[in-house]
Amino acid sequence: MSSFSRLNNAYAAAKRISFNDATKLVFFSDCHRGDNSFADDFANNRNIYFHALNHYYNQGFQYCELGDGDELWENLNFESLFEAHKNVYKLLRQFHLENRLHMVWGNHDMVYRDQAYVDKHLSSYFEPIDGVDKELFEGLTYSEALLLTHEKTGQEIFCMHGHQADWWNYRCWRIGRFLVRILWKPLQVVGIADPTSPAKNYKELIRIEKRIKRWILKKDLKITIAGHTHRPRFPEPGQIPFFNDGSCVHPRSITGIEIENGQISLIKWQIATKPDGTLQIVRLVLEGPEKLVDYIEN
Repeated sequence: MSSFSRLNNAYAAAKRISFNDATKLVFFSDCHRGDNSFADDFANNRNIYFHALNHYYNQGFQYCELGDGDELWENLNFESLFEAHKNVYKLLRQFHLENRLHMVWGNHDMVYRDQAYVDKHLSSYFEPIDGVDKELFEGLTYSEALLLTHEKTGQEIFCMHGHQADWWNYRCWRIGRFLVRILWKPLQVVGIADPTSPAKNYKELIRIEKRIKRWILKKDLKITIAGHTHRPRFPEPGQIPFFNDGSCVHPRSITGIEIENGQISLIKWQIATKPDGTLQIVRLVLEGPEKLVDYIEN
């Protein structure tokens, strides 16, 4: 099956969501939440991420996670991730309870395409203080993609992880998981990166982006938001509308995409130093905002 066919299948199977100019949406991907070990890339940015997540919850945003939220190649099960980052998952639960949580699976959490696995591992957790199981993500479903449709203009925004354009990480993810778990996780501790990851392989990253852009051209230039490569992308109106929200494992920062007031922006959250020497977490707008309607082909 070609990357074009895989992308078409993801588009056809996407979870449909309607939105309007009053809808607030934030997109993150590639959090790679781990077990808080030396190999947990998310651990360095967890406070930044939690602060940003609190902001979006309090501001009424819907949270869209475009794959690889959980690092289930390096780690055997979700339970170890939950214990390491319990505050994050409890806040995500609040989004879920208010129907503001939309989850997409990527290659590193591809096990979530199995609803039975999600029901077994994510529905509840054991609370040792009380000695009972408590609800967590009861009724949560993961999708391969999201398709947002504007209620007034009919404009579509297609959101996926992006590994559909990466044959190895889509078809051979079990082999990749085995190699990462057995070989690359121990080497990562001493600074040797996994060469199969497009985030670490620039040539493969470019090839993946080109495949997605060719697909967008054949799909009448629909706005497409992806992750997977960890490289933020924000085209100007008139260019091929391929956006990438980056990742949450950049050194000392996280990036994402916001849609608010009918506009789209690329944002970054990072730690900054105040004049008095104290630290604070700040939000920066890297690109935009641009009006969504400006990306509609006439």
